[in-house]
Amino acid sequence: MVKTPVIQFGTSRFLQAHADLFLSEASPARGITVVQTSGDAARGRRLAALAAPGGYPVRIRGLWEGRAVDETRTVTSVKRGLSAASDWAQVVRVFVEEAEFVLSNTGDAGYQPRPDDAAQDYDPAMSFPAKLFHLLAARHAAGGAPLVVMPMELVVDNGRVLKEAVLSVAARRGSDPALVSYIEDGVTWACSLVDRIVSAPLEPAGAVAEPYALWAIQTAPGVVAPAVHPAIEMVDDLTAIERLKLHILNLGHTVLVDIWQRRGGQGDPVVRAFIALPEVEEALAAIYREEVLPVFARLGQADAAERYMAVTLERFANPYLDHRLADIAQNHAQKIERRIGAFLDLAGATDGALRQPRLAAIAGRGA
Repeated sequence: MVKTPVIQFGTSRFLQAHADLFLSEASPARGITVVQTSGDAARGRRLAALAAPGGYPVRIRGLWEGRAVDETRTVTSVKRGLSAASDWAQVVRVFVEEAEFVLSNTGDAGYQPRPDDAAQDYDPAMSFPAKLFHLLAARHAAGGAPLVVMPMELVVDNGRVLKEAVLSVAARRGSDPALVSYIEDGVTWACSLVDRIVSAPLEPAGAVAEPYALWAIQTAPGVVAPAVHPAIEMVDDLTAIERLKLHILNLGHTVLVDIWQRRGGQGDPVVRAFIALPEVEEALAAIYREEVLPVFARLGQADAAERYMAVTLERFANPYLDHRLADIAQNHAQKIERRIGAFLDLAGATDGALRQPRLAAIAGRGA
C-alpha cells in the first residue's frame, strides 16, 4: 500500500495547479491523499481522475520574464482520492497512520460554524474545523504523533484562525483536557499564503494556470515546508506579502466583479477582456491610485506596492488565460469583507485622514 505523508482537504482546480503540482515536481516527490469535503457529485467524479496512475495535466500559459510560456505538466503526486461523506473510516485511517502534513483549501466560507458541529458523532455536514477536530481526536487517541497543519485558505493568519476554530469546537464539546492540550501544543499550526491565478478546469481533472506562483510559509517552531520547490518560500513574516496580494490583486478582482454586477452582470466575461474596456480600466486604476496606493505609502510599502500593482495589471491582461468573472464572483459577500472591508479597517488604523469612498461604497459602509 502506498503511504501518503500529505492529506489534502479540497479538490479545487487551484490546489491541482498549485500544491499538488509543486509536490509532484519536488525532489523527492510527496504522495497526497485528496479528500473531497463537499457532497458535490461532480467533484466526486473528479476524485478518480485526480488519482489516475498516469496523473493529470496542468497547462501553464502566460508571460514570464518577457517571454511567452505555453506548456503542459503532468501531476502524479495524488495517490488516493477519498470522500469525507462516504469514505470517512478510510479518511480517519490515513489521517492517523500516514499523515505528516495537512493541507486545506475549503473556500472562503470553509471555517464558518454549522449547526451540525454540535453533534456528538461525525456528520458529513459539519464545518471543516469540526471535521478536523474529529480527526485530531482520533489521532490523539492513537498516540498523537506530531503533525503540521498548513491551511491555504486566503484568511489572514490562517493557521492561527483554524487552530482557534478547532479549539472552539473542542470547548463547546467539553473535551478532555489532554486532547485540548494536544490540539494546542502537540500539533504545529502553520500560517501560509498562496498566489496563482488558475483560470479554467480541464476535464476530467487538471487546470489551466499562469506561470506566476507563490506558496509562502511563515517560519515558526516546528514549521517545515512539505517539500523543496522554487515556488515554496519560507519567510519570517507574511504580513507584507499578505497585504499586497489581498489588497491589490484580490481586491482588484473583487472590484472588477462589483463593476460587472453593477453593469447588470450580463454575459460571461473574462478578466482580460473586461479590463480592456476603457471605462473599467479607468475605474480600477482610479481606485488603485487614489484609494489603495496611498495607504501602502503610509505603511512604508510604496515602492513594493507600485511594483506589485504593475505585475497585477499585467497578470489581469494575460492574453492566454480565460479567467471568468463569474468564477471570481463565487462567495462574493465574504470576499468583499475580507478583501475590501479589511482594507478599509487597515486604512482607518493607518491614517484616518485618507479616504476610500469607492471601496466604502462596495463594502456598504457609505462614503
